[in-house]
Amino acid sequence: MDEPQEPRDPQVRSLDARSLRGLAHPLRMQLLNALRRGGPATASQLAAKLGESSGATSYHLRQLAAHGFVEDAPERGKGRERWWKAVHQGVRFDDALLRDRDPVVRGAADLFLHEVANQHTQELATWLGTGDDWSEEWRRASDMSDWTLRLTPELAEELVHRMHALVEGYRARALDDGTPDVEQVRVHTHVIPVRTD
Repeated sequence: MDEPQEPRDPQVRSLDARSLRGLAHPLRMQLLNALRRGGPATASQLAAKLGESSGATSYHLRQLAAHGFVEDAPERGKGRERWWKAVHQGVRFDDALLRDRDPVVRGAADLFLHEVANQHTQELATWLGTGDDWSEEWRRASDMSDWTLRLTPELAEELVHRMHALVEGYRARALDDGTPDVEQVRVHTHVIPVRTD
């Protein structure tokens, strides 16, 4: 899960034990993802989007703010409305958190990774359920592939680094909202060993 050792992107926050404990909650992770992908929003807007109460979203947004994941978006607020925005566009997870001496940190790391996997599954299910709503061009441009390779840990790590570098190259080519047919595109990668016996 470690990212390649490249120059640190200020838009990506490295998780430590304290910040992980502040983030590792399913609703908090959903709120943060909604703000990253949808832009600034109020607790009430996020509650409606996620099917939660505004009391719950307000509480968890304050917790995210206390840990530095979200902040006020005063340029959007009107009167008593409090708007929130994401501080960073992503997080970097260090596998060492899974081996932390504190069982609370290990539990938070496990919950975090399982919630990431759940989000990936939900995004794929949403695509499969709404694919007909998209243009033929977008349906042709989507992909859901898998491969089975025989690699050593070193080669698997090299593969991960090269895939990350390839995706980062496309980030540099990101298009603005005024470009025809531009949409957010989610890219999931999973490199995992499997037993054959």
